[in-house]
Amino acid sequence: MLENSVWRQFHNDNNFREVLAGFYKVGSETLIDDDKTLYGVLKAKLTKKELKLLAMDSAKVSDEEIKSAFGLDDEELDKTKKKLYKKMIQDRVRLSFRATSVTNEDAQ
Repeated sequence: MLENSVWRQFHNDNNFREVLAGFYKVGSETLIDDDKTLYGVLKAKLTKKELKLLAMDSAKVSDEEIKSAFGLDDEELDKTKKKLYKKMIQDRVRLSFRATSVTNEDAQ
């Protein structure tokens, strides 16, 4: 499943766990254990455009390539990135990646 994901278009491996752990400054062991489930939560919390932007930005794709892929200018790209990272730090998004969020939902 994860071999054909948006993430793999810009990364050689499924390192989204490490990217999320680095972004939130937590150990990867605090995130959901199953990669498929973790990627599913990532897809559920972000729009397709936001997920693609996160994948491209974390893969260090140049801003010029990102702008051409999304049809943005400099100002729109900055606004889009700020919106994405602002969304990522919101508690409802941030906490959904934690391993305890899956066990709490399963218990209900």
